[in-house]
Formats: sequence, structure tokens, C-alpha cells
Amino acid sequence: MQRYECTDCGYVYDPKKGDPENGVAPGTAFENLPEDWVCPECGAPKEAFEAIED
Repeated sequence: MQRYECTDCGYVYDPKKGDPENGVAPGTAFENLPEDWVCPECGAPKEAFEAIED
């Protein structure tokens, strides 16, 4: 699964880890995150994330 990086703060969303502290289970693809999900580090919206190469 593709990882995504916040262009505002550099936080990387890794679908293998999810974001359990914010109710996102491991294995959740970025595309399947809730529309109101925001970066847990800086609060940026999903639109601020870009796919990154592994």
C-alpha cells in the first residue's frame, strides 16, 4: 500500500500502521481514510498529502 506525506509538516501516513490514536485501524489505505481525517501532527487536511516513493 502507498504511503503519503504531509506537505505541511512531513508526517508520513503508513497504511500498515494506520492511525489508531485517531480511530484508523492498521491496514487502512489512505484513500479509505474518513473525509474529515486530518494530519495527527499539524491538523492539515487530506488534500495536503502527497504519495511518496518507497
